[in-house]
Amino acid sequence: MSGPQSAIDIPALYAGRRARLAQLMQRGVAVVPTAPEQARNRDSHYPFRYDSYFYHLTGFPEPEAVLVQVAGDHPKSLLFCRERDPEREVWDGFRFGPEQARVRFGFDECHSSAELDALMPQLLADQPQLYCHLGGDDAWNRRVVGWIAAVRAQARSGVTAPAAIHDVRALLDEMRLVKDAHEQATMRRAAQISTDAHRRAMRATKPGRAEYEIEAELLHEFRRRGAQAPAYTPIVAGGANACVLHYVQNDAVLKAGDLLLIDAGCEVDGYAADLTRTFPVSGKFSPEQRDVYQMVLAAQAAALAMVRSGAPWNAPHDAAVRVVAQGLLDFRLCQGSVEQVIEAGDYKKFFMHRTGHWLGLDVHDAGDYKRDGQWREFKPGMVLTVEPGCYIRAGAGIPERFANIGIRIEDDVLVTASGHEVLTQAAPKTVDDIEALMRG
Repeated sequence: MSGPQSAIDIPALYAGRRARLAQLMQRGVAVVPTAPEQARNRDSHYPFRYDSYFYHLTGFPEPEAVLVQVAGDHPKSLLFCRERDPEREVWDGFRFGPEQARVRFGFDECHSSAELDALMPQLLADQPQLYCHLGGDDAWNRRVVGWIAAVRAQARSGVTAPAAIHDVRALLDEMRLVKDAHEQATMRRAAQISTDAHRRAMRATKPGRAEYEIEAELLHEFRRRGAQAPAYTPIVAGGANACVLHYVQNDAVLKAGDLLLIDAGCEVDGYAADLTRTFPVSGKFSPEQRDVYQMVLAAQAAALAMVRSGAPWNAPHDAAVRVVAQGLLDFRLCQGSVEQVIEAGDYKKFFMHRTGHWLGLDVHDAGDYKRDGQWREFKPGMVLTVEPGCYIRAGAGIPERFANIGIRIEDDVLVTASGHEVLTQAAPKTVDDIEALMRG
């Protein structure tokens, strides 16, 4: 593992998270598998990416692994993983094997994956509850049901099966929502690599280049700097393509006078960055592009001002919406008052998404946005995106000078005790800074 992880006590870090899960469970058994390998076609596979819940508790990067966490008077953590196999390692690379995994990652016990079905009925016997993830995979569901049936078959011997089954993600979502110092350091690194990639993309952009050429600049910088992969498929959208929120074809030719919207972030040791910048292909904003851009930038500033400990989740979005609504009135794209535009939802024709989401091991990370029907409050250690936008598709009633202007400005933000830290601040976003970088 690279970067910040090399400087910390890996076994203690993950053992501490598993101890926290056991504490929340109180009594019972949790079973958390990693993700399965996925075939791409014939005998070729997609690059393996571990399950985020599993990785949060283990740091273990290999496929075919399962964590079993026992809680109660005698808590213990067990990992089931692949055995060492010299022949397969010639073809596929190094495997930790149970013994090395136990020492490296701080488990109480490690066993071969082949032993899971035999040992699970013993581990579940006389336990009051089972925490697992049901509903995601039919084969896994059947496997869990088989373990419970095997325990129930011992009823005449006085053995009882778990009386309750809970979704383990409900506990893990809360654990993952507040990032510890190690997670924050990793996310800062992902943010820094991503900001450098966006700066590189700005410098490389000019009329006549293809969107995929600029995408290649991003991917090159991600990998060159040690990121393992993009955190999601990059959006490199020129002109009208920027008005398609999840545009990923990235195959059009960039034209003078158009804007280019890039939404791209890398993944470092499992943690994602998510960053969007919009800038002129020719290096200089037109008057209308500048006006809309300044409005979106002001909306982001208003949203960022609301990111602080104790503020409700919806406060940044509400602040951004008011600025966008006023801007749309100023541009005569909406009519009435700000309150009328917001109440009727007229602004949603041009700003149809929320202003942010949680960020972490997943781009749209774990964690509820409401608790007991109320927007949850920010706490130090939470990480979110702040990303207002304005997308003016050509059509009836749209002035030609505004047609096909699509703008989004997105940053990654850490909530702190004193306010917030913008992790991606180094990526230029003022009109002057963008134009100066592109001139250079």
